[in-house]
Amino acid sequence: MQLEDAIRGRRTVKAFDPVPLERETLERIFELARWAPNHQLTQPWRFRVLGAGALEALERAAGPEAAAKLARAPTLVAASATQSGEPLQDQEDLLAAGCATYIVLLAAHSLGLAGYWRTPAVLRTTAGREACGVPDGERVLGLIHLGRGLGGGAQKPRAESRAFVTYLP
Repeated sequence: MQLEDAIRGRRTVKAFDPVPLERETLERIFELARWAPNHQLTQPWRFRVLGAGALEALERAAGPEAAAKLARAPTLVAASATQSGEPLQDQEDLLAAGCATYIVLLAAHSLGLAGYWRTPAVLRTTAGREACGVPDGERVLGLIHLGRGLGGGAQKPRAESRAFVTYLP
């Protein structure tokens, strides 16, 4: 798959085959994520693949209404960024971890898999962070839902680049 095709073709998919992704497939995806740009090679991204026990704890922390959306995909990954306490470095590390998270989605798509990135409210709670194994000193980016998609997501209209790009003299 060509890069342009991967970027234009990736969609948010919320219906999945129930079979979890194999560890070998996940390792292939995470291997690509490590190539995200990051200032001073801090490699601040952290990915935690949630097993059944972690998912159960996260669902309890979320409550019954929100829990149903957590288990849509058979493979759930908590993404976070390490934080040093130095504001500029923390900002750079957060952005680098965001790039690595997007690489996870693109890499999955390139393998014919589906996924989406969510930031549910439970991740902003102590119980939610604990369920995902995110320690103090890390900022949560969200949950990446991965699996074999059942149908593609619809392409939604996007603004033309001229709507958000300015060329300065």
